[in-house]
Amino acid sequence: MHRPGSPVTYFVCAPHPPSERRTDAGRLPPWLPGVAMCTLVPVNDESPICSAKGCRAAAVWVLAWNNPKIHTPERRKTWLACEEHREHLSQFLGVRSMLKDVVPLADWEARAAERSATDG
Repeated sequence: MHRPGSPVTYFVCAPHPPSERRTDAGRLPPWLPGVAMCTLVPVNDESPICSAKGCRAAAVWVLAWNNPKIHTPERRKTWLACEEHREHLSQFLGVRSMLKDVVPLADWEARAAERSATDG
């Protein structure tokens, strides 16, 4: 588990977020393999990167979402976004009524550290 004050990086554990190809329209899930879409898990010294297809920019935003058809209301999945892709990824989730929150990455990490401090 992540300890406050230690470097934070993220495990790539789930498929890539939406591609921009029209052939993905209507498919669930419309993602390609390769980029984080789950709870952030520290694993090494790399910086977190944007979840947009092909983007390798540093992530500065966390998009918290859930699919109400399959997730309980309190469940949160996450995508990471750079400044350039925040709006696009937010719109993708928003039109599907899945977007729950958009939070700066630093704030998300601080909240996670507070939760882990109170939990353990």
